[in-house]
Amino acid sequence: MGTIYLIRHGQAPFRAQNYDVLPPFGVQQSEILSDYLINIGVEFTQCFSGDMSRQKNTAQIILSHYRTMQQPTPQLSIDSAFNEINADALIRLMLPHITEHEPYAIANLRNPLQDRKEFQYLFAIIMQRWATGQDNIPKQLHWSTLGGTVHADMQRILETAQEHEHIGIFTSCGTITAYLHLLRGRTAQQTFELNWQIVNTSLNRLKFRNDPVAPTSFNSHPYLDLLKNQLLITYR
Repeated sequence: MGTIYLIRHGQAPFRAQNYDVLPPFGVQQSEILSDYLINIGVEFTQCFSGDMSRQKNTAQIILSHYRTMQQPTPQLSIDSAFNEINADALIRLMLPHITEHEPYAIANLRNPLQDRKEFQYLFAIIMQRWATGQDNIPKQLHWSTLGGTVHADMQRILETAQEHEHIGIFTSCGTITAYLHLLRGRTAQQTFELNWQIVNTSLNRLKFRNDPVAPTSFNSHPYLDLLKNQLLITYR
């Protein structure tokens, strides 16, 4: 059987002016993951990444380490299908739907660092409404559109994949949960709850043979646990 590794990018700077970067801490997490993958004998035959900087940089760090260690190293293919949803656009669109019940939402979302718990609370409300499709927003931003885009590209990859291949896909939380939603057949709300649990650089393994895909592990990060440093386990 072949294996697909859906890999979340390293930690990005929370609500910074430019969130789409990989700071030193995210680089460290990526380096730890690369050591682990080499040590357990994962030899990637294909690698893909969304075109966001935090996704590409995570992939580039890992593949660069593979080359340094003289391991088989495929070229990285960039595919925007594995991008994260535009969270800022969603917040702007969905704010009018929540301000009636959350009158301070605009101020709290504009200044997330002042009260992170309140920001998380409001962001969770917005994401839940998004995942369940209860509000009228442009189709290109629908949860179902994200899932359909990812599924179509995964099918394209699977159509040409050979048995026993190891395929790495460097992506983000929303993309991972959207695809798992399609595979597991659970409601969007049930699946999206997984989104908050996904650790930076965690591994989500899928097995395939002649196209059918089966999830075999979710949010795996033993390489971080073994270092016994809780600061390395992040969710942003």
